[in-house]
Amino acid sequence: MAENIIIRVQSPEGMKKITSTKRETAAAFLKKVAKEFGFSSNGFSVYLNRNKTGEILSQNKTLSLLKIKHGDMLFLFPSSTSMSSGEIMDTALPHSSSSSLPSTSSSSSSSMSSSLSRSHSAPLIPEDEIDQYLAKQDGKIYRSRDPQLCRHGTMGKCVHCVPLEPFDEDYLNHLDPPVKHMSFHAYIRKLTGGADKGKFVALENISCKIKSGCEGHPPWPEGICTKCQPSAITLNRQKYRHVDNIMFENHTIADRFLDFWRKTGNQRMGYLYGRYTEHKDIPLGIRAEVAAIYEPPQIGTQNSLELIEDPKAGIVDEIAAKLGLRKVGWIFTDLLSEDTRIGTVRYTRNKDSFFLSAEECITAGHFQNQHPNACRLSPDGHFGSKFVTVVATGGPDNQVHFEGYQVSNQCMALVRDECLLPCRDAPELGYAKESSTEQYVPDVFYKDKDKFGNDITHLARPLPVEYLIIDITTTFPKDPVFTFSSALRFPIENRDVLGETQDFHSLATYLSQCSSSAFLDIVSDFHLLLFLVTNEVMPLRDSIGLLLDAVKTSNEDLAQTWKKSEQWATIEQLCSTVGGQPPGSLDYAMGGPSIPPSSSAMWSCLHCTFMNQPGTEHCEMCSLPRS
Repeated sequence: MAENIIIRVQSPEGMKKITSTKRETAAAFLKKVAKEFGFSSNGFSVYLNRNKTGEILSQNKTLSLLKIKHGDMLFLFPSSTSMSSGEIMDTALPHSSSSSLPSTSSSSSSSMSSSLSRSHSAPLIPEDEIDQYLAKQDGKIYRSRDPQLCRHGTMGKCVHCVPLEPFDEDYLNHLDPPVKHMSFHAYIRKLTGGADKGKFVALENISCKIKSGCEGHPPWPEGICTKCQPSAITLNRQKYRHVDNIMFENHTIADRFLDFWRKTGNQRMGYLYGRYTEHKDIPLGIRAEVAAIYEPPQIGTQNSLELIEDPKAGIVDEIAAKLGLRKVGWIFTDLLSEDTRIGTVRYTRNKDSFFLSAEECITAGHFQNQHPNACRLSPDGHFGSKFVTVVATGGPDNQVHFEGYQVSNQCMALVRDECLLPCRDAPELGYAKESSTEQYVPDVFYKDKDKFGNDITHLARPLPVEYLIIDITTTFPKDPVFTFSSALRFPIENRDVLGETQDFHSLATYLSQCSSSAFLDIVSDFHLLLFLVTNEVMPLRDSIGLLLDAVKTSNEDLAQTWKKSEQWATIEQLCSTVGGQPPGSLDYAMGGPSIPPSSSAMWSCLHCTFMNQPGTEHCEMCSLPRS
């Protein structure tokens, strides 16, 4: 009689154990699975791996030939469900091994059911592509055989050459430069390693608010209890970081951003648009690649910045998404010029006291809360953030340096629940609010060492912000990369204070300078594309999709197809009628017939860009003179 084996089958509804034999065919085994789960014969699929690879088809091969052994875990996906089922399984049993033996204890069963219930209650937010990619990677650090220390054959392994885990601290500390923070996916591997394979792992987001629904006492401030009271927070330096490197594709992106400060002396901020990719220098690391900087409406002085509500923010994100980009961070300047003639800058930050001010940390925490990181191990569906902060500041060599940071998840929680304030007189210090009748604030502590080396706990009033920030290396590649290949520069948005306006005058001038360039190179400029979509005279939001695809894929044929559209013909006509163009220059640049300018053509107001009728000398919209 054949020996019975037990096969575990995991589904979105839970796990079941199927009794079978090694000689049983796959067809017979699948019938047992269908009967056990209550499916029809074609209502589901069974796979060897959780990522839907290695499907077991209904065939005459035996389980032994399919290399299915006693205690293996198979994964069932109903054919009518979407990919969210896979996300539920990933949350329920992260990195579970298919070769582990079945657990017969009641505690294991209860923990599995609780894990499943946790995954069902969590919002099913799809993880970013880079996170899905890194979750499938081995991540181990492979080392070659050491000829001096290894005493075994070429096929053997010992402590000197065995692969290391991606979270190995000794390896990270000996890199050049040393890595103080492991990558977030290495941290996940550390949590999900061991015998339980992360069965009990749940990345809980910190909450500083009183839990609602406690009926045993009056609401705060009349009453509070241990059930609804948030726990005290002891700040620790975070051991991992969600982004391990920030890289600008080329120097032009940063230089154009710094031009505003060079010309005005006022500080400037912008949003970084790019993509997240694998950072191969750090095990399971993530790099934020910056392809463009969008400058929102703002008021800048030599010592301050004030953001203004941006009505175009949603459109900018939409256009960036169609170009394969997303908002990955923000950048701001903190520069003071010593001599504008030679371009030297003063080191405005005291490197011995602080890297980011408390107010900047709070702003970074606000942005990170607006861009949470989707995570399958969190009951809330998100944990931390990959949104980065870059500071353009002076270095000891009196040159501009770019420093990258993030704030910790603890700081994000304090900012989200409005528990953290900046100190007015000391920019390097924050202050944890005190409880009031309107808001309960848990105690916040941090640890320090006294002169004898003893650990001392301090109340975070005030608080050194070094406990809240994580530094990130910021680099430029040796070989520049250009997502936007235009060699010329279309004016950047919201720079009217410099006299650099985005209107059809500037568009006509820009196009007249591109006579020798291919059409794709002409339109491959992030700021130009935004102008085509957001201008008030001829917005192309609903008809520019083909051009965005052409820029995204660097396809000249698609660009030429869109060039023949009525929309582009209208743009050409508008550029020809605004005046100021040499005869035929625009049409020569675009490869079309020459349209002679007319003295009685419509003209665009330099102040509000309104298109006025010919023969008028004052704008009909703003009443300002034509010149």
